[in-house]
Amino acid sequence: MSEEKDLRKTLLVQRVNGFDFLSRDEVIAASNYAPGYKKYLDEGKTERSSVLASKALAEGAGYVPYVRGMTLNPGTKVYTIHRDKAIMLAHIGQKPLEEGALFAAAHLDAPRLDLKPSPLYEDEEMVFFKTHYYGGIRKYQWVTIPLALHGVVVKKDGEVVDVCVGENEDDPVLVITDLLPHLAQDQNDKKLGSAFPGENLNVLIGGAPYADEGKDRFKLAIMSILNDTYGITEHDLFSAELSLVPAGKARDVGLDRSFIGAYGQDDRVCSYTALTALLDLAETPERTAVCILVDKEEIGSEGITGMQSAWFDGFMTDLCASQNARLHVCFENSICLSADVGNAYDPNYPEVSDKRNNARCNGGALVTKYTGARGKAGASDASAELVGLMRRLFEENGVLWQMGELGKVDQGGGGTVAKFMANRNISTIDVGVPVLSMHAPFELTAKLDVYMLYKAISVFYRKAAL
Repeated sequence: MSEEKDLRKTLLVQRVNGFDFLSRDEVIAASNYAPGYKKYLDEGKTERSSVLASKALAEGAGYVPYVRGMTLNPGTKVYTIHRDKAIMLAHIGQKPLEEGALFAAAHLDAPRLDLKPSPLYEDEEMVFFKTHYYGGIRKYQWVTIPLALHGVVVKKDGEVVDVCVGENEDDPVLVITDLLPHLAQDQNDKKLGSAFPGENLNVLIGGAPYADEGKDRFKLAIMSILNDTYGITEHDLFSAELSLVPAGKARDVGLDRSFIGAYGQDDRVCSYTALTALLDLAETPERTAVCILVDKEEIGSEGITGMQSAWFDGFMTDLCASQNARLHVCFENSICLSADVGNAYDPNYPEVSDKRNNARCNGGALVTKYTGARGKAGASDASAELVGLMRRLFEENGVLWQMGELGKVDQGGGGTVAKFMANRNISTIDVGVPVLSMHAPFELTAKLDVYMLYKAISVFYRKAAL
């Protein structure tokens, strides 16, 4: 029996739960890592605020703003912020950049409700905001929950006004109304995807009139509040970026506190782990380590602040120029961890997953060889050699990890920034955390998995080599 047991252990894959695999010290370390992560989530409800939270952590760790042409010696730690919505950090390594860099790329944006350019209207003595949802949401999940308003308004004179309503305990919150069950028969007969049209995601923001008898007096009352508080007019909303996100803080979930529940964990869980893994590098790494936190992944990484933007190439060109290195040579010798989440197997919905190829909560960091939909459409498919490298790296350094893919083949699918890095001739693989209720207003991750991703990226920055 002992020989058979050894043979099984040697030849067969053994699915492991982290609580059975990790030492008590590592379980405690995972618990101790969680408060900083929850604080980061609370401070960064949008990509703009996430950039500010990331900047504060970077400066606390000795990173300085990058200035084009500055001297970059081994050990230099710099960051650059791109249009207030993306941030990149680099710890210059001992080896020249022509021998490659080590990238971890994650995204700061998350599904939400954006205000339309002309959002404010009055109807039946109530006042609403019109919204246009951003990213892949299940619309019914955003109805009847407390919402907070975040963003900026740029006035005609160029002044930028920060807006945040709904996060403090004494703040009002906003909400999208729904039908009472007594009158919802027609709605109940509709398919779930059509029962809550996007055009109906109108947010209730007021119901008290301005003290006169003129036209639009309810709308005027709301605009008067906004003007008194922020000095803005309705016309200023044309040049605003205002979003509605779930109000409230990140919380421990479960009587055993083993999970974290919060909005925006896709993909701020990977942003935070990649960022702190870089900031915690105590010594100068062998190869230059770069953390890339970008915007717009949820809508295809398009635009000036997305991963397809030339901003990344420009920053790396500058770094390479400081060493007389060629950018394309740097890229062909580099490795990228596309740090993004995957779905966790949910026993309440087993029909959508291949249970033999789906990640589990508390199974460790999630390695995904390929993403995409159905026939791997839109996928970045990591090579066997790169997967083998990650296996050795993680297993030799005590990182609990698991393989997984996003659901059954014909069920759907999704993508990450991986293909945009691979298109630059950078060897790229997806590594992340399994998430329950992904893209919902309140997503769940396991503390052990979050910590194992931090450990995985830390090991990668310190020891990865082609």
